[in-house]
Amino acid sequence: MSIRHGLLALLERGPMYGYQLRAAFEESTGATWPLNIGQVYTTLSRLERDGLVRPLPENDGGQRPYELTDLGRAEITVWFVTPISRTDRPRDELAIKLALALTTPGVDVRAVVQTQRTATIQTLQELTRLKSRSDEPGDLSWRLILDAMVFQAESEVRWLDHCEASLVRYRPPDPAAPTTAAPEGADTDDRTEANR
Repeated sequence: MSIRHGLLALLERGPMYGYQLRAAFEESTGATWPLNIGQVYTTLSRLERDGLVRPLPENDGGQRPYELTDLGRAEITVWFVTPISRTDRPRDELAIKLALALTTPGVDVRAVVQTQRTATIQTLQELTRLKSRSDEPGDLSWRLILDAMVFQAESEVRWLDHCEASLVRYRPPDPAAPTTAAPEGADTDDRTEANR
């Protein structure tokens, strides 16, 4: 989810100013994605520039609320009905880290996997504790986010177990072995003749 779409969804509830949007965003996501107020106002400026929101007159407290435009309402409607694709999400830093660890001299890949696995299991335990304390009926959005985080952590542990098993079976290529293959259709006598 982008901050952009998060703010548009919140403004669908009605006009809000920056601090209200930040508080509502954190409440809606169970504070799993803390926003700084600068991100909120920068995003509001872009949304205004793009014609998705418009500022309203300042209130008595000096805050300027924003409201959705028809274009903003249309964008958030499209966002809600459009499935999220894996290609729309940021790259998986952990997968990239392990791939690079495999090809970087002097890196103990098994230690990288174990360190991550330990951290992920600790996170999973913390999430499970939080989930056991979140039984209020009004907390459905928070519980759904917790469930997603628990499932992601469980999946990451399974994937790390798979990585560890793959590392046990892994035999790196011998750097001294020849890497050129014979062209298709060439026999060994032709290659021998070419090497003379």
